[in-house]
Amino acid sequence: MKRVFFIVILMMISSVSLKSQELRKVNNEVFKRGEELYFKVYYDAVLTGKVVAGMASLKVTEENKIIGGRNTYHVVGLGKSLGMFNLFFKVVDNYETYIDEEGMFPWVFIRRVNEGGYKISQDITFDQRKGKTISQKKTINTPKYVQDIISAFYYARTYDFTNAKSGDIYPVDFYIDDSVYTSKIKYLGKEVVTTDLGTFNCLKFKPMVAVDKTFKDPYPMTLWVTDDKNRMPIIAESGIRVGKVKMELVKYSGLLNPLSSKIK
Repeated sequence: MKRVFFIVILMMISSVSLKSQELRKVNNEVFKRGEELYFKVYYDAVLTGKVVAGMASLKVTEENKIIGGRNTYHVVGLGKSLGMFNLFFKVVDNYETYIDEEGMFPWVFIRRVNEGGYKISQDITFDQRKGKTISQKKTINTPKYVQDIISAFYYARTYDFTNAKSGDIYPVDFYIDDSVYTSKIKYLGKEVVTTDLGTFNCLKFKPMVAVDKTFKDPYPMTLWVTDDKNRMPIIAESGIRVGKVKMELVKYSGLLNPLSSKIK
């Protein structure tokens, strides 16, 4: 009898332990492996007009790396300066993230940055079950499902904005430089946007960033994404002292859903 009781207790403890290891599930009907987005980065001012300064891309590779027994999306983000801008401020940025396929949170984040000679090389591991994040410098406690700066974007795309109202706020915890920040994404409603790719019905947002000397406004950026199931970014815009810096979509492929937001 004692042995049976002991076995039952062990089974109950195991059950509780397994429950504590359960991870969330997020319904992703927005993107798939093979999606590729390409952007031009340019200055836009009255005196200069549009001056292309660089390019950027976001690719969800075909790779499915198994991490901790879980399927992942491998996303690679690249950014680099072009032409004359390389003469005085060369930029070569490479970001990679491995996002849990079911839970839409990161397991690994890789950052290789070279901006005007300022270099960063980081390899980050997220222990989402224990709420810890490990870098080369230190291990810190982090909220469960904390995001990196690339995975946060893909996770935010899965949000349901069907009943969103202008002014609604969507919080996202993200990790960068051995610290955790709670960003907020402010929804501003719907807007029609025209680019070289065509005219699109879009959802308009203002993501919050950490305030510093560069951005004194906590919401310096405006972002337009397609008002369809893809929620593909069309334009990101930030104001500076003279003019604006813009990132505009110029090419895309491998979308999961029809681009129903395109008007013409």
